[in-house]
Amino acid sequence: MSRIFLKSAAVAFASVAVSLLLTLIVVPAMGFSISRTVWLTSTVCPLMLAWIASAGTFWQSDRLKNAHRELARAHAQLAAAHRRLSEKASRDDMTGMLNRETFFAALDGSRRKADRGALLIIDADHFKTINDNYGHLTGDDALLLIAAAIERGVRSGDVLGRIGGEEFAAFLVGATEPEARRVAERIRREVELIRFRPVDERTVPLTVSIGGITCGEGATVSELMRAADRRLYEAKHRGRNLSILDRDISEAA
Repeated sequence: MSRIFLKSAAVAFASVAVSLLLTLIVVPAMGFSISRTVWLTSTVCPLMLAWIASAGTFWQSDRLKNAHRELARAHAQLAAAHRRLSEKASRDDMTGMLNRETFFAALDGSRRKADRGALLIIDADHFKTINDNYGHLTGDDALLLIAAAIERGVRSGDVLGRIGGEEFAAFLVGATEPEARRVAERIRREVELIRFRPVDERTVPLTVSIGGITCGEGATVSELMRAADRRLYEAKHRGRNLSILDRDISEAA
C-alpha cells in the first residue's frame, strides 16, 4: 500500500508541475493576469485528481498482477497434479512398472522409431503354489523381489512392464540377438539367486521362465507377442527356469 501511495504522489506532483507550467504560459498569452485563484486552481485540482486517479489505477494494476501470479501458480500446481495422476495411471500399483496398456503403447512407439530390439516375456514359475501355501500377501512379497531382480537384469533405457498377475515383459531397445540372450540369462540368474524366506519358513526357491524374440523388420506388436509367448511356453514345457530366444518372427513360427 505504501508503494502505491508513493507512486501516486509522484504522479500527482508531476501533474501539478505540468499544470503550473501551462498556467504560466497560457494565461499570460491570453492577456490575463495570474491571480491567487488561478494559482490555487492550477495546484489543487491536478493534485487531487491525479492523486486519486493514479492511486486507483496503481491499486487495480497491483490486483491484476497478484491475480495473474495466483493464476500462474494454480496452473503450475494443476499441471504438476496432472503429471502425477498420468504417471500413477500408467504404473502398476505394486511394482511401479508400466501397466499392461502403457507397456504395449510404449512398445508400439519404440517399434515405430526403430526396428531393432528384442521383446522378452518373463513368467514366475510355480507361483500359484506360493499363493496357495503361504497366502497372497507372501506372494506379493515374492513378486516384488522378482520385479526388483528383473530391473537389475535389464539395461538402462529398456522398457519394463507388468502385463499380468505374475507375468512381466521387457522391451530391450536396440538390442541385438547376443545382447538379448545375455539380458534374458542375466534376469533368469538374478531371480534364481533370490533367497526368499517367508516368516518362520524355509527358503522358497524363486525362478522364472523367459520367452523372447528379436524384432524382425515390419513385425507388429501382436506378432512379436505371439512369437515370444510361444518361446515362453516352450521354456515352461522344457522344465522352467529357462530362457529361450529366437532371432526373428520367421524362426519363431
